[in-house]
Amino acid sequence: MEQARVTRTTLAYLRQRYVIEGRALEASVEAELRADGRAGAKAILQSVAQRRTRNRAEGQRLRGMLHMENALRAKGIVHVAGVDEAGMSPLAGPVAAAAVILPAGVRIAGINDSKQLDAASREELAAEIKTRAIAWSVAFAEVEEIDRINIYWAGILAMRRAVEGLVPMPQHLLLDARQLKDVALPQEAIIGGDAKCACIAAASILAKTARDAVMRELDRRYPGYGFAEHKGYPVRFHHSMLSKLGASPVHRRSFAPVRAVLGLPPLPPWTKPGHTT
Repeated sequence: MEQARVTRTTLAYLRQRYVIEGRALEASVEAELRADGRAGAKAILQSVAQRRTRNRAEGQRLRGMLHMENALRAKGIVHVAGVDEAGMSPLAGPVAAAAVILPAGVRIAGINDSKQLDAASREELAAEIKTRAIAWSVAFAEVEEIDRINIYWAGILAMRRAVEGLVPMPQHLLLDARQLKDVALPQEAIIGGDAKCACIAAASILAKTARDAVMRELDRRYPGYGFAEHKGYPVRFHHSMLSKLGASPVHRRSFAPVRAVLGLPPLPPWTKPGHTT
């Protein structure tokens, strides 16, 4: 590109290509821009530099999220599964869980704890995870199971089902702050694992997006509660409509706000699976 031909139109084209579209800036074009003293050329270079800084930071973050999986693979463990759940605190709907085995060294830009992502990003990442994973599985524990064995054990049940749905079966499990004691596999519970470990983050995204889809369907079946918006969580609108409409068949009758609406007494503390009074 000759300096005399770097026109205003050319700068607009370069801005579209390298700033808006985010394409990699070729060395020859970068040299031409650095030789151009106009503010527009400097602005393009500044935007590209900022993007490179963000990309380096994201690369470092992703490398950190692969540390635990890489350490296990260095010991000869090939299939490492991340496991996580979604939907423990809502007043309605099932609890979901997912298990994901990612290929060695795979980096999925933007992957993180599902709670740190917006809905559109979660859906995009879920599609990429499913495409790139060695294996993935989503499972649920239904409302009736939640009410029978309590939400803690229902979450454990959903995670066990997700692990059992993997093909091939994993050699090691990484879980977010939990352990599956009835699953005969080596495993490690990691506090805040969905933000520290790529395969757990992937599982959190699949569990969240799968449960959100279920809640949108339940919103169509039981209109008025706002399930599609709040996904059953105990927000003010949900409490208001629960009081107005009463409990639906998919409300968790073991949860205190639902029991109050139904005129049921509080449950005593749960002590073990299947314990009721």
